[in-house]
Amino acid sequence: MIKHLRSAADLDAATATLILDTAAEMAALAGREVKKLPALRGRTVVNLFYEDSTRTRISFEAAAKRLSADVINFSAKGSSVSKGESLKDTALTLQAMGADAVVIRHSASGAPHRLAEWVDGSVVNAGDGTHEHPTQALLDAYTMRSRLGRLEGLRVAIVGDVLHSRVARSNVLLLSTLGAQVTLVGPPTLIPVDLPEKLQVSYDLDSVLPDSDVVMMLRVQTERMQDSYFPSAREYSRRYGLDVPRLTKLPEHAIVMHPGPMNRGMEIAPEVADSPRSTIVEQVANGVSVRMAVLYLLLGGK
Repeated sequence: MIKHLRSAADLDAATATLILDTAAEMAALAGREVKKLPALRGRTVVNLFYEDSTRTRISFEAAAKRLSADVINFSAKGSSVSKGESLKDTALTLQAMGADAVVIRHSASGAPHRLAEWVDGSVVNAGDGTHEHPTQALLDAYTMRSRLGRLEGLRVAIVGDVLHSRVARSNVLLLSTLGAQVTLVGPPTLIPVDLPEKLQVSYDLDSVLPDSDVVMMLRVQTERMQDSYFPSAREYSRRYGLDVPRLTKLPEHAIVMHPGPMNRGMEIAPEVADSPRSTIVEQVANGVSVRMAVLYLLLGGK
C-alpha cells in the first residue's frame, strides 16, 4: 500500500480497487448499532484545513473517529497561520506532536507534496488549489460502482467548469485508470488545453447525454475567475445546465452526480438534484466509508 495519497495518479488499478473494496466493508458497518472500529486506536489524525469546507472536513473527522483515532481539527483561521506562520513551521509543529496522518486542504496547488517532505506521517490531499482532490474521485468511483455495478467501460460525462476543478482532474486520472471512458463537456473557455490525447472533449452537452451512463455536473467556481469565461449565468445555464428536459435524454439507467456545493438553478435544476437518479446525498454518505478505507489502509490496516 502507498504511504501518501497526494494525487489520483498515486493509485494504480489494483490499489484503487483495494480502497473501493475496503470502503464497501466499511459501509457495511454503518448499519450496525455500534459503528466504531478499534482499528486506529492510539493513532492521531490531524485535519489541516486552510480553506473553508463542510463535507470534506466533517467526512474525514467522522471517518477517523469511527476508526477510534484521536482527531485534531486545525483551522487556519484563529491559528498562528493568521499571524504569518509558514506551512513548513506548521508541519514541524504537527511532527513534534506525533501526527500519524495529516489531511490537508490548501489554496496552493502542490501543498500536500511539500508537506510530505516535512512530516513522517501519511499525507492525504483533501484538495489543493485547482490541482486535485483524490478522495472525492474515489468516492465518486465508489458511488458509480455501487449504482451501476461496474466501472470498466462506463461512459462518464464531466460537465462544466473543468478548468478550475480539482475534482475533474482527479476523476479523469482515476476513472481512466479503472477503465471508464471520460468525456469533458463545457464552453471552450472552461476546458483546459493541456489534456491527454485519449480524452474526449465536447462543447455540446445535448449531443453527449444520450450516450452517457454517468453525468457529473461541476460547480461554476466564480471565486476563482478573474475574467469573463461566459456571457452570463443565464446563458451558461441555457447551454450547459442539466434541467428536466435534458434529464429525459439520458438512458434509463444513467445517474446524475455533483461533488457539491451546488449552484441550484445554474449548473443543475433543483428538480434534477432531488430526483431519484441523483446520487448527490449518496456521495456524501459514501465519502465517510471511502475516507475510512483510505485512513485505515494508509496507517497499516490489512
